[in-house]
Amino acid sequence: MDEKVAFITGGATGIGKRLAFSLAEKGMSIIISYRKSNEAALDLVDELCKKHHVKALAVQGDAGSEEDCRHIISKVLAIFGHVDIFVHNAGPYMHDRKPMSEYSSDEWKYIIDGNLNGFFYFAKEIIPQMRRRGWGRVITLGFERCDTSPGWIYRSAFAAAKSGLTSLTRTLAAEEAAYNITVNMVCPGDIIGEWKEQEIKVAKEEKDDTVPIGRPGTGEDIARVITFLCDEKSDFITGSIIPVTGGKDVLGKRSSV
Repeated sequence: MDEKVAFITGGATGIGKRLAFSLAEKGMSIIISYRKSNEAALDLVDELCKKHHVKALAVQGDAGSEEDCRHIISKVLAIFGHVDIFVHNAGPYMHDRKPMSEYSSDEWKYIIDGNLNGFFYFAKEIIPQMRRRGWGRVITLGFERCDTSPGWIYRSAFAAAKSGLTSLTRTLAAEEAAYNITVNMVCPGDIIGEWKEQEIKVAKEEKDDTVPIGRPGTGEDIARVITFLCDEKSDFITGSIIPVTGGKDVLGKRSSV
């Protein structure tokens, strides 16, 4: 994967940050987009350049805004010329529990745009140049069982957006296979807080009886799977929806009262 260019949306913190480290270890140039985490984004770029000796760039913009997405990609292509790996990690989420009827139009649009439309805005710019180069890896992030379009009480917008993204992931996998472009979705388990940026070796020191394997999930767990999907020899894996949950039924009772 030498000299590959990877673009990660929402990459300044959390799982995106851990993924940036994982791909940089493979010698890739790293581009991250971010909406508000300016200091964290610049610190990450500095660390990637100094520690892993790769090229790195942070570009500010809202992944749910078509105008911002165009600006981000325009800047990325002007500097790097192309994108080999596109990971749509950005995915706004509302922690307030409320039924669909209580969502404002702005709230609904914010969730749908960031999780679903933003991927479309980026992908329609990135995929044509992947086609021209005859190679590409596209990764989306979902949630457990989103490929079954489950109901998720009080999370209607998020569930609808990710379910739509699942279908789009599989559609693109079929459309782009002839161009040596794979498209897959990875569905993280219940990875929260500081664990999103943590390493597996740290999690192995912690006990979590709610997870069948007995430890918390980490950002590294997700990053390892995505990094594997980006490998040259992973071309036979496309259109797959891959849960990484430690065996835990993450959705569980969330889909009902």
